[in-house]
Amino acid sequence: MTEMGWASDAIAQLLRDLKLDYAALTPGSSFRGLHDSFVNYLEARDPKMLVCLHEEHTVAIAHGYAKVTGKPMLAVVHANVGLMHATMAFYGAWCDRAPIVVLGANGPHDAAKRRPWIDWIHTSRDPAALVRHYTKWDDEPGSVEACLESITRAYKIATTPPYGPTFVVLDVAMQEQKLAKPLPMPKLERFTAPAPALPAAADVKRAVEIMKNAKHPVMLVGRMSRDLQAYNNRIALAEALNARVITDFKAGSVFPTAHPLHVGRSAARVTDAGLAVLREADAILSLEAIDLGGALTQTFGAESPKATIINCSVDQYVHNGWSMDHQTLPPADLHLAVVTDYLVTAMLAELGNPKPKAIATNGAAKTKPSANGAASGEMGIESFCEALTEAFAGRDVCFSRLPLGLNDGSPFSFTHPLDFLGGDGGGGVGAGPGIAVGAALALKGTGRMPVAVLGDGDFLMGLTALWTAVANDIPLLVIVANNNCYNNDVAHQDRIARQRDRPVERKWIGQMITEPAPDLAMLARGQGAIGIGRIDGRENIGAAIAEGIKHVEAGKVCVIDVYVSPDLDDRRKAEAAAKEPSKR
Repeated sequence: MTEMGWASDAIAQLLRDLKLDYAALTPGSSFRGLHDSFVNYLEARDPKMLVCLHEEHTVAIAHGYAKVTGKPMLAVVHANVGLMHATMAFYGAWCDRAPIVVLGANGPHDAAKRRPWIDWIHTSRDPAALVRHYTKWDDEPGSVEACLESITRAYKIATTPPYGPTFVVLDVAMQEQKLAKPLPMPKLERFTAPAPALPAAADVKRAVEIMKNAKHPVMLVGRMSRDLQAYNNRIALAEALNARVITDFKAGSVFPTAHPLHVGRSAARVTDAGLAVLREADAILSLEAIDLGGALTQTFGAESPKATIINCSVDQYVHNGWSMDHQTLPPADLHLAVVTDYLVTAMLAELGNPKPKAIATNGAAKTKPSANGAASGEMGIESFCEALTEAFAGRDVCFSRLPLGLNDGSPFSFTHPLDFLGGDGGGGVGAGPGIAVGAALALKGTGRMPVAVLGDGDFLMGLTALWTAVANDIPLLVIVANNNCYNNDVAHQDRIARQRDRPVERKWIGQMITEPAPDLAMLARGQGAIGIGRIDGRENIGAAIAEGIKHVEAGKVCVIDVYVSPDLDDRRKAEAAAKEPSKR
């Protein structure tokens, strides 16, 4: 290794010592010193540089990596303009409580050192202000010694629950300072994240008593770790309490959906079956529910719930008043501000450490074939999803994204914490491809196939992230549910038109992605990926996915463009309703 001779060499050494194995970046002059240290001091490894074509992808890839591993990855963004590109990805990771360490940069603080024009527009006062409202912590250290401390602190804070992105800004001139001698590195074993607080014994005993004495106990399971033991502990707790379990589709696979205690399908909002169970409940245990207050409002309206509510959540520690991602303030008879895995373990110990009957293992999380939906012809979103469950039956699959547009929940069966990673956190469009690449990177070599089912809008906004996967030999299968429109907004226009008694058939205007319709398979091939499609008809999707699986098993990135009708399901429901005899 080259001797440590520059400030950026010391920074690079610390990043290696922190075991940040990958650095997603879009090259920029403001961190040219650090880039040189990556290449020549670290010899382009540990962290390995993942070149991206857009700064939003750098943070989104790190987000996807964290969703699988629970560990931070490094993202590096250029001064001002790069940070502005990356802001949406910061917000998604923040709302998803994903640990990420992001390094930014700034032009020279000393105006006398700025190059004419370009350094001035790449220099700002307090650049972190752009993302401070949705970042756990930020800093702009003034020396290399201070920088080493700041990055160490940033890593520690990012990995302390509740997780989130942290951001450290490096002055370009500081990076390029020559060192008189190599700097001593922080002794990282003395700067680890603190162990989460354990729940008080009295609170654990009271929580167990409340749930055991209830006739109709319910568990609401939200943001959870991907740890297999923690997953099995949740199963054991539900079985020991005989508690019905409601999961949130946005949180991913947090409890086996085929378990007899699971209520219906996993959905983004509480389903009718879930509402019925909550109304009957006399005790509710909320384990870091994404929106406990919203679920209760959806269930009871303005009426106060009669059930005794136990809320286990540390999320309040990152609520800052700017973003409303703190959701409705929920009532609670017992609030435990501890990490949910620790509460579950403590409650199991209080119950005598029962073992789960339906234990999940590291083996295949088998999806089961379904006979629902038409075998051929035009596909709506429900038929499309049923076709996917058939196509992947019996395979180890990790879905980094699945369609949200299923009112009664997802037909997919989840039996392992890595079956499905949930939503993007911020509810935006464009993060899906980057998150998929990061998840696929984390899954590489595990035997579990990474699959992302994206909307066409999401794919089109973020598709150049796939180039990074191709360039780094990261196998990935992307299936685009292509409805040639911004269909979520079509639904909003439909609702507004009906409220205002205006022509519903005009809801499509200003929403379509047609004339011309983008050639998604060709765009995928333009990134170096395999492009298949467009696929029309339920009878053709199975063969297309089988071909895609072969490409991914061979180490390739493959994109399949599938046409999914935006209104077929609604038309069929309307036709069925019209055929029903009048009840008058």
